[in-house]
Amino acid sequence: MVKITKEAALEYHETGRPGKIEVKPTKAYRTQTDLSLAYSPGVAFPCLEIQEDPNAAYRYTDKGNLVAVISNGTAVLGLGDIGALSGKPVMEGKGLLFKIYGGIDVFDIEVAEKDPEKFCEAVERIAPTFGGINLEDIKAPECFYIEDRLKKTLNIPVMHDDQHGTAIISAAGLKNALEVNGKDIKKVRIVVNGAGAAAISCTKLYMALGAQKENIVMLDSKGVISTERTDLNEQKKFFATTRTDIHTLAEAVNGADVFVGLSKGNVLSQDMVRSMAKDPVIFALANPTPEITYEEAMEARKDVLMATGRTDYPNQINNVIGFPYIFRGALDVHATAINEEMKMAAVHAIADLAKQPVPDVVNDVYKVNNLKFGRNYFIPKPVDPRLISEVSAAVAKAAIESGVARKTIEDWDEYKNSLSVMLGQETKLTQKLYATAASHPQRVVFAEAIHPTMLKAAVQANNEGICQPILLGNEEIIEKMAKEMDLNLEGIEIVNLRHPREQERRERYAKILTNKLQRNGYTFQEANDKMFERNYFGMMMVETGEADAFITGLYTKYSNTIKVAKEIIGIRPEYNHFGTMHIINSPRGTLYIGDTLVNENPDTEALTDIANLMSTAVRFFNEKPVISMVSHSNFGSSQSEGPQKVRLATEKMQQMYPDLAIDGEMQIGFALDKELRDEQYPFTRLKGLDVNTLVFPNLTSARSSYKMLQKLDPDVEIIGPIQMGLNKPIHFIDFGASVRDVVNIVSIAVIDAYVDKLKNNVTKKINRKK
Repeated sequence: MVKITKEAALEYHETGRPGKIEVKPTKAYRTQTDLSLAYSPGVAFPCLEIQEDPNAAYRYTDKGNLVAVISNGTAVLGLGDIGALSGKPVMEGKGLLFKIYGGIDVFDIEVAEKDPEKFCEAVERIAPTFGGINLEDIKAPECFYIEDRLKKTLNIPVMHDDQHGTAIISAAGLKNALEVNGKDIKKVRIVVNGAGAAAISCTKLYMALGAQKENIVMLDSKGVISTERTDLNEQKKFFATTRTDIHTLAEAVNGADVFVGLSKGNVLSQDMVRSMAKDPVIFALANPTPEITYEEAMEARKDVLMATGRTDYPNQINNVIGFPYIFRGALDVHATAINEEMKMAAVHAIADLAKQPVPDVVNDVYKVNNLKFGRNYFIPKPVDPRLISEVSAAVAKAAIESGVARKTIEDWDEYKNSLSVMLGQETKLTQKLYATAASHPQRVVFAEAIHPTMLKAAVQANNEGICQPILLGNEEIIEKMAKEMDLNLEGIEIVNLRHPREQERRERYAKILTNKLQRNGYTFQEANDKMFERNYFGMMMVETGEADAFITGLYTKYSNTIKVAKEIIGIRPEYNHFGTMHIINSPRGTLYIGDTLVNENPDTEALTDIANLMSTAVRFFNEKPVISMVSHSNFGSSQSEGPQKVRLATEKMQQMYPDLAIDGEMQIGFALDKELRDEQYPFTRLKGLDVNTLVFPNLTSARSSYKMLQKLDPDVEIIGPIQMGLNKPIHFIDFGASVRDVVNIVSIAVIDAYVDKLKNNVTKKINRKK
């Protein structure tokens, strides 16, 4: 676990803009018209609509995506009663988590009021602003009264996360842990050390899952909570045991199946662990120091199923697995409450998710290859991108079925997709690519199958039905890697091009290549030697029709791969050059950028080909190209060689395609700001249009542009490089590409191959008629 120092924490909160959250406008505001719509006089119209129908607030305001994180600072983290203002950094932090995990906006509100009645009155008066209330860091027993009253008086979801968040996650963990060790929750003996808000809520939820009250023993700082004691509040009395033979923690855990610690560090000894039943479940959730450390528990006995609240050990009970998605689902159906049905739906969704294959992004974050359901993984990791779609949908569905939703959802698949798009896990473009590719899967050769990223991508693409992978490489090495990474190679073809059984195919390919390049000095022996190289062999598979597309680039230098592609596949006859582009998906829309890989310093002819290729490629993605030819000058303001070649290429394209929206040369600022461009250069062919395609004057500027965007904004999705202009689908991967990057290109290669087949079929029909 990373050691956090006081100095580092203070610097983090102070550097730049103080704090952790901000408010950003979501509508245009640059013109006088924008401001008149946003405020006076335009704002009067939605006000009147809401006055007539209060539910219209969900249509015209942020109410449906706005949660209040409210605290009086009486039970902050492990700091206790430090006051409302002192607790503000925690509430801002909670707002940050709501936003990054659930896409939910938050106002943090610190109320300087300890009296429960007055606190509730303050919350009730501000409630119309919000779609939900998250109560935070309020001490027991006042927190029970506050939540109960607000749930009765407000018609929006109210949840005290300290109680229910921990309860939901730990209940999901307990359900799965008992499944792993084969025990029945109705029969297990459970010891709960702690009797605060979280402990009481957790225990009640365990009972809702089937735990029997007579099998539960709860302890507070004075020992076992029993009917003999006279110092118990109503919440503790509910759990008072009639047993008279136990008074201490050591006596309580003897023979117990489950220990849940919601108390303080270092109270559970190794001897106590050794006294528990076979395959004991230990949830040591005190933070930052658990009731017993992971190492001590494992040292005491090897059959322990362990969970803590820490990130550096398996099975972290972390509230962030729950609250963003519970509120997300509640908000999306305009729920009036978060009820028991919704909480239980979250429990089951979280528990079920841990049993599904783990996404590659999770393995990458935790630097592992084979997370799978079992002793060391029975709770999903907080970074699992599926949490928002699975948990939110389960909660929303439960809200509808239990009658607390004011809005229904008809298409659940579309709803889940929209959640993934909202958080940038997927975009509508990538969803469409995957769906289209899965409708027409093709045979794709993965040249570098012994690269872990390429192998994972091939397996993922196969699992999603995007393609039929063909892996090039030594089968023994590939199968060993797959086993180590827990990847299923069933149904995937492996071709060991160096194996003697491939001699006939290597020689056949060599003859074809020799005939094609004999006027370039190629001999059969030279061509045969080349067939031992994966790029030559794999591209020949595509050239001969024994595969439909080819993916390479993680190991190989671009220059070498480009040379091979030119030799074997060749450039389309209508062009003299080929190139690549990248797609930039950003909040302002989609941009297509080229050439990002092939042409280092293109002349006028090459720039013309690149612009032509990009025009075709953008249409391939069902968009109408609006092209800016980029330079450091605007429309002749510089007569140097660079701008001049861009200007001449623009003129050629305009002559060839008089209806195409293309103009230049122009600076990038004018290309992307149509108001500025139209004002300064009203003659442009792009007047009134938003540019979506940028042709850069050289490779340096094109690559620098998308690489800079990639580094500056992690929310920007980059897809590419996408090959344009070769005779067949040969696609290259950026060095350092992720599994998702590779799968994105595979989907494009599959669609590319399918479209080529359709074109070839049409050509054959025309030729037959002739």
